[in-house]
Amino acid sequence: MTANGDPSPLAKYLRARRELVQPAAVGISDTGSRRVPGLRREEVAFLAGVSSDYYVRLEQGRDRHPSEQVVVSIANALQLDEEATAYLVQLATSPSTRRRRSRRPEKVGDGIRTLISTWPLTPAYVHGAYMDVLAANPLAIALSPFNAPGRNSILDAFLETELRALHADWEETTARVVPYLRSVAGPDVDDPRLVEIVGELSVRSERFRKLWARQDVRHKATGISLLQHPQVGPLELHYEKLQIPGTQGQTLVTYHALPGSDSEDRLRLLASLNDSARTPTNAVRMATDR
Repeated sequence: MTANGDPSPLAKYLRARRELVQPAAVGISDTGSRRVPGLRREEVAFLAGVSSDYYVRLEQGRDRHPSEQVVVSIANALQLDEEATAYLVQLATSPSTRRRRSRRPEKVGDGIRTLISTWPLTPAYVHGAYMDVLAANPLAIALSPFNAPGRNSILDAFLETELRALHADWEETTARVVPYLRSVAGPDVDDPRLVEIVGELSVRSERFRKLWARQDVRHKATGISLLQHPQVGPLELHYEKLQIPGTQGQTLVTYHALPGSDSEDRLRLLASLNDSARTPTNAVRMATDR
């Protein structure tokens, strides 16, 4: 337990992931008499090769720092993928040995700002560790005003009805953005900014509460977004999320249409409608220091 009596992040994660594993998936017959979803604690302990008492202590938060060997064994029992296993290892690491993020205002380097300003047909923006938008080129803002600096991508995804209307694949988008936030935020779930975001969304969005409770972790760095733009119509854009070296979690997000596609024609039309996209001067807006 934490100082205020809440389960530790490690304990919460173990319980959430245990409840998602179906017995049949790990070779355990389901007699139909189960009172809890997923696996029982003793079943996880058996599959991981640890004592039931020890696993219970982990899930109750009475033991927070198991060895990496034990963590990997439990991850295998819970059928976690490589990314989720790495996250579990981070949660089990003593906070004193982790590299904690600086609380200094996040700033985007001049080189990145100049780079994205030269892309007239590539919407691009930069977000920080907690998905606060820090910089964007004009076409990104023309694509969606919620890509502007000062916005927060995950807050807007769940709370802004205009953004929901823009995303023809809103259900899929929100299903992937929550695991993405957990992956980029890392194990420091008590960070004040993350607590602020999760708290607001938990109060205002039932869908977010359900997705966050799953404790999914996935850094989906590439994929397709389906948009219904109010000016140019349907767009099928491929996105790439590239972590910027030497920063504390900053990510460059770009969109592009396949060459020769209808979406490319519509993206060109959007660029032509956006006069500032053709002007390099002040092409990238920066968020003010927080």
